[in-house]
Amino acid sequence: MPDMTPIKNPMPLLDMALRQTSFNEVAQGYDEETARREARRCLRCKNKPCVAGCPVQVAIPEFISAIACGNDAEAYDIIRETNALPAICGRVCPQEMQCERRCVRGIKGEPVAIGRLERYAADTAILSDGDAAPDALKQSEAQPRTSSEEPQVASCKAATAHIETGKKTVKAAVIGSGPAGLSGAGTLARLGFDVAIFEALHEPGGVLTYGIPEFRLPKALVKREIDSLRSLGVRIETNTVVGKSITIDDLREDGYAAFLIGTGAGLPSFLRIPGESLNGVYTANEFLTRINLMKAYMFPDADTPIRVGKKTAVFGGGNVAMDAARCALRMGADVSLVYRRGRDEMPARAEEIEHAQEEGVRFELLTNPIEFLADDSGTVRAARCVRMELGTPDASGRRKPRAIEGSEFELACDTAVIAIGNSPNPVFVKSVPELARTAWGGIDADPQTGKTNLPGVYAAGDAVTGAATVILAMGAGRRAAQEIVLEYNNSL
Repeated sequence: MPDMTPIKNPMPLLDMALRQTSFNEVAQGYDEETARREARRCLRCKNKPCVAGCPVQVAIPEFISAIACGNDAEAYDIIRETNALPAICGRVCPQEMQCERRCVRGIKGEPVAIGRLERYAADTAILSDGDAAPDALKQSEAQPRTSSEEPQVASCKAATAHIETGKKTVKAAVIGSGPAGLSGAGTLARLGFDVAIFEALHEPGGVLTYGIPEFRLPKALVKREIDSLRSLGVRIETNTVVGKSITIDDLREDGYAAFLIGTGAGLPSFLRIPGESLNGVYTANEFLTRINLMKAYMFPDADTPIRVGKKTAVFGGGNVAMDAARCALRMGADVSLVYRRGRDEMPARAEEIEHAQEEGVRFELLTNPIEFLADDSGTVRAARCVRMELGTPDASGRRKPRAIEGSEFELACDTAVIAIGNSPNPVFVKSVPELARTAWGGIDADPQTGKTNLPGVYAAGDAVTGAATVILAMGAGRRAAQEIVLEYNNSL
C-alpha cells in the first residue's frame, strides 16, 4: 500500500554557515531510508500523468517502484533508457513545473519528490560503480582534468552495431557540448554512428560547466557523464569554434554526413542604459564563466581571478540571476538582487529563490535600473533605479511593470551583474548563410524533429528555442538524433 503522507520528505541541506562561505553542494540528497519512504508515496497511477510531463519520457512510476522495493540499480537503468544525464537532471530540472506538476499526489498534498528520487538513483549508481567517492559528490573543487587523465575510450563497435551506408560508417558531427549536444551524441553513438563533438571552449559541458555553480551542480558529475560518452567512442574536440576554426564544408570534406547543431544561447542580453560599459559591470555569462569554468572561486589556487566588490547588485529574476547572486555572496559581497516585477512573477525556481533569501541575498523587487554611475576611476559606484508598479498583463501573461514617477533612488554597488537573458550565439549561423533562421536570430528548425532547411543538418536546444531548461534541450537533442537515425536507415 502507498504511504499516504501528504508532504514530501524534506531535502537535507548543508549547514548555513558553510552555505554562505563555500561552494560545497547545498542540497545533500536523500539517504536510503528517506528515499524508500518517499518512493512509497507514489500511487503507481495507470495513466501515468507524470510521464506525460517529462520532456524525455522517463518511466517514472517504474523507477520509483524499483526504489521502493530496494532495487536502486534497476531504478537507474530504467531512467537511463531515456535520460542520459539523470544525476544532473535530478539536481537542476524544474520538476515542479513538469513531472511533479502532474503528479496525482499533488491534488491533496505535495507531489512525490520525483527529482530527488531521480538524483538518489543516479548518485547511488555512481557510488556503487566507484566512479566518484562520496565527497566528490558533495565537494568537487578539483582542478580541471589534464590530458593525462583522459579515460580509455572503448571501441564503438564493441558497444553497438554500426549503421553503414555501403561499407562506410556514418560520421556525425555534433556542434556544441551542452545538454542538447551531449544527449544527441549519446543517442547517436548508442545507435551506431561515429560521433565527434566540437566544442568552442576548453572544457566540454556547455552551460553545465560554465553556467551552473558548483553548489548546485558538482562538476565531478558533469565530468562523469561526459566520460560515459567517451566510453561509447564519442570524440570531443575542444577549443574548436565551428564557423571560425573550421566550417561545415570542412567537416563535409572530412567525411561527416550528419550534423546536429546544439550551440545554445550564449549571447547575453543588455539593459541598454547609460554606464553599462563601466568597470565592474559584468554580464552574468562572464561572471559565472569566470567563477565556474575558470575556477575563480578557488583563486589563487586557480589562475583566473574575478573582482567581486563589497556591494554587488544583480539585475534579473531568473535562475541565472539567483546563481550569480549566490556566487557573489559566497565570495564575500553584500548582495542585492534587483527585479522589476514582484516575487510571484519571478521565472526562477521557487527552491532557488528560497535558498538565495535564506543565505542572505536581499531582494529589491519592483525596481528597475535606469543608469550606472561611476566613481573617479571609471568604476561603477551605484545604480540609479526607479520603483515600479504592475499594470495589465503583457504577452508573457505577467503583469507589465511601469515606472512610478518621482521614485528614483541610488543603489550603492561596486560590482553589477546583468542577468536578464540570452539569445543564440551568432558565430555559427553567420558562417552558414544558407541555414534558415528565425526573426529573433535562432535556427529555424522543426520543433519535433530538429530538421533544418539543409539536408543532413539538424538543430536542437536553446539555439532553436532560445534560453530554456536543461531537460528540454536534452529532449530536443535526443529527438533530433533519433530523426538522424531514421533518415540514414531509410537511405540504406
